[in-house]
Amino acid sequence: MITTSYCRLLTSVSRSLNTIMAPTQQNVDACDAPPHSQLKMRLISSDYKSDNCVNSCDNNNSVLRESASDKINSETDFDISKYEAMEFRPKIKWPDLIVQLSLHLVSIYGLFLTFTNQVKLYTILFALATIYTSGFGITAGVHRLWSHRAYRARTPLRILLAVLFTITGQRDIYTWALDHRVHHKYSETVADPHDVRRGFWFAHVGWLVLTPHPAVENRRIALQKTSLDLLADPVVRIQKLIFIPSFGLLNIALPVWIPWYYWGESLLISFVISFVTRFTITLNVAYCVNSFAHLWGNKPYDRFILSVENQMVSLAALGEGWHNYHHVFPWDYRTSELGRFNVSTRFIDIFSKIGWAYDLKAATPSMISNRAKRSGDGTFEEIEEPHPEFTEYKH
Repeated sequence: MITTSYCRLLTSVSRSLNTIMAPTQQNVDACDAPPHSQLKMRLISSDYKSDNCVNSCDNNNSVLRESASDKINSETDFDISKYEAMEFRPKIKWPDLIVQLSLHLVSIYGLFLTFTNQVKLYTILFALATIYTSGFGITAGVHRLWSHRAYRARTPLRILLAVLFTITGQRDIYTWALDHRVHHKYSETVADPHDVRRGFWFAHVGWLVLTPHPAVENRRIALQKTSLDLLADPVVRIQKLIFIPSFGLLNIALPVWIPWYYWGESLLISFVISFVTRFTITLNVAYCVNSFAHLWGNKPYDRFILSVENQMVSLAALGEGWHNYHHVFPWDYRTSELGRFNVSTRFIDIFSKIGWAYDLKAATPSMISNRAKRSGDGTFEEIEEPHPEFTEYKH
C-alpha cells in the first residue's frame, strides 16, 4: 500500500517532470494531404504547398493559418526583443530541485549496488529492457507523432505509445508536446524553455528546477490555442486526466513488483534499481538531447543554428541525436537521413507495414542535399542507404 508520504513524493516527482526532450514546432499541419493507399511514405517536394500552410514545409516554423478572429499566435503582439533585453533572475524551485537531487543520489547508490554484484542479473536486464522499450513512447510517440505530427497512427498504436510514454514518467503528453512546440518555434531565444545559450547545465536539467523566463510563460499560453489538435485526441486527453495514478502504477508499482515477485529480488533493491535508477537514466538520456545535441557535433544541414548531429546521443536516445537535421526538417518522421542509426524510425516503419502508422512525412533527397549545399557546414555526405522509394529522386 502506498503511504501518504509516498504519495507526496510521487506528486512532487510528477510536478517536476515538465517537458524533457528535443524541440518541436507549433501546430503545423505539415502540408497535410489525404494519405495514398499505395504509398507508405509521403515525399514532400520543396515547392509543395497546401492551403493549410503559411509557408512551404521547408520552413521550421510553419503554422496553421490564423483566422481573422484569433490572433493569439501573432508575432505582432509579442516583441521578443523586449524580453531579450529584460533583466531576469530565475528562482530555484526547491521541491523540483530536491526531487532531482534525490533521484540522482539514490541512483548513485543503485549503480554501487550493481557494480558490487548485489543486484540480480534479471533485475538489471529488466531495467535496461524497460528503459529501451519505454523510450519509443518518447521518440515515436510524444515527439514525432504528437509534437510534430510527422505521421499518423491508428488508435491501437496511439494507446501503446501513450502507455510507453507514461512508463518514462515524463509528465503528460499534452504538457510535453506543448513545451516542445514552444521550444521549436522559439529555439535559441529567451522564449525557449531550455535555451542552450544559458549553458550546458541549464539546457540539461536546470530549466526544470528554475522558474521559467516570462517569455517562456507567455508563449506557453499563446501556443495553447494552436495546440488544440493535442486535446482533440482522446488518447491524449485520457492520459492527461489519469497521469498521476498511471505514473504510480506503470512507472513505480509494476516495475518494482515484477523483479520481487518473479525472481525474488528484494523490495529495496528492486525499488532502487527498477524504479529510481531506471527512471533517472531515462530522464538523463532525454536531457542529453537538449544539451549535448545542441552543443557538440557537426552541422551538415544548417550551420547557423546550435543544434548538431551527435552520434552518441542518437545511440542512447533511439535515433534522436541527429538534431541538426531534425531542426531543419522537424516534420520528417525519421528525424534523420536514411542510413543513419535510428531505431525509432525502424519502429515506425514496422507499424506502417501493418497499417497502424500511415501518412509518413519525409524530405526528398533533393531537398536534403539542396539545403546542405545552401547552409550546411560542408560535412554533408551522400545518403548511405537510400530507401527504395527514393530512387526516382536520385540525381
